[in-house]
Amino acid sequence: MRLAIFGAVFLFSAAVASAQDLPVFRIGVLNDQSGLYADIAGPGAVEAAKMAIEDFKPEAKGFRVEVLAGDHQNKPDIGAGIVRRWLDLDAVDVVADVPTSSVALAVSEVVRDKNKAFLITSAGTSDLTGKACTPNNVHWTYDTWALANGTAKALIQQGGRSWFFLTADYAFGHALERDAAGVVKANGGEVLGHVLAPFQTHDFSSFLVQARASGAQVVALANSGGDTVNAVKQAGEFGLTRSGQRLASLLAFLSDVHAIGLETAQGLVLTEAFYWDLNEGTRDWAKRFAPRNGGKYPTMNQAGTYAALLHWMKAIATLDKNKARDGAAVVAQMKATPTDDPLFGQGTIRADGRTIHDMYLFQVKSPQESKGPYDYYNLVSTIPGDQAFRPLSESVCPLVRKGG
Repeated sequence: MRLAIFGAVFLFSAAVASAQDLPVFRIGVLNDQSGLYADIAGPGAVEAAKMAIEDFKPEAKGFRVEVLAGDHQNKPDIGAGIVRRWLDLDAVDVVADVPTSSVALAVSEVVRDKNKAFLITSAGTSDLTGKACTPNNVHWTYDTWALANGTAKALIQQGGRSWFFLTADYAFGHALERDAAGVVKANGGEVLGHVLAPFQTHDFSSFLVQARASGAQVVALANSGGDTVNAVKQAGEFGLTRSGQRLASLLAFLSDVHAIGLETAQGLVLTEAFYWDLNEGTRDWAKRFAPRNGGKYPTMNQAGTYAALLHWMKAIATLDKNKARDGAAVVAQMKATPTDDPLFGQGTIRADGRTIHDMYLFQVKSPQESKGPYDYYNLVSTIPGDQAFRPLSESVCPLVRKGG
């Protein structure tokens, strides 16, 4: 008996030692942990990263993965500083998530300079695969071009020809308005004007007065997170839609609709890359995720963090472990490997770093249609991946012009 116990202890110790001897790769999940964008990514994105590691089981493939988390407070200098410290001192190999486009653009430069990998699952500006593309970036979930292509085009087809934009005054809002205005004009519509609202605005009344005075058929919100929640609620109180205008949220998340409530949000048309109730794969994952996220169901950004990190680990598993420390080499391997996961399905990553997958046009349910919390969307249409994103032929990414 004593020999058997000794043998079991020896085997366990050997297994622990073996696992400890494996090379370690570190993920830095960077986002807003407690502010305006905490619900769309935040702690939930950290849990999604942990779930990706648990599901992939990297130890069985010869390496270990650890997760660090950081709060950029929606400030580019803070975000860039955290990432610089991670890469210089904490041996982080990949940075993931990063809502707030101005922060993502700053982080992208740091990651490129240090030659690590950057998996952008929350920031929206399409410049990340355009003029600001790098060999180290993968833009996974959505971008401003895809949002405009989905929502703006659908509303124009429904008769919304004249538009007024209420735009968040930072990189994401500017990019979203630019891309949506381009779709509006390309499809025969007109833009009557716009107003810029400071980031984290609490009182939208003066902006809504200008929107109503414009006489536009569509008042488009080019903002996100808490700004969207506040703007939609106040537009309802202001009676904007009762005056005959239509309110369009160019980027709204499941968490936003939950915060707004179906009584006010019903009828909103929006474009998303993921919804928990799309199919069995999304439902099964969401039911595992929600208890780890305080009962809150996943947003597309949190789903994107899970899926992008799964694909990153597939690339790490196929590379020599020294080469796997080279961020550009890892991203090249990710581009060379078709994407396939239970949340986004099958797809590809283009030369400009844009992940190609289907996008979805949804309409928010009425309270009477909903069967319970987070049962909020009706699927209007599926936008195939090859139609959902800016054509590669129109890209201004230098990697595309160089052919690689």
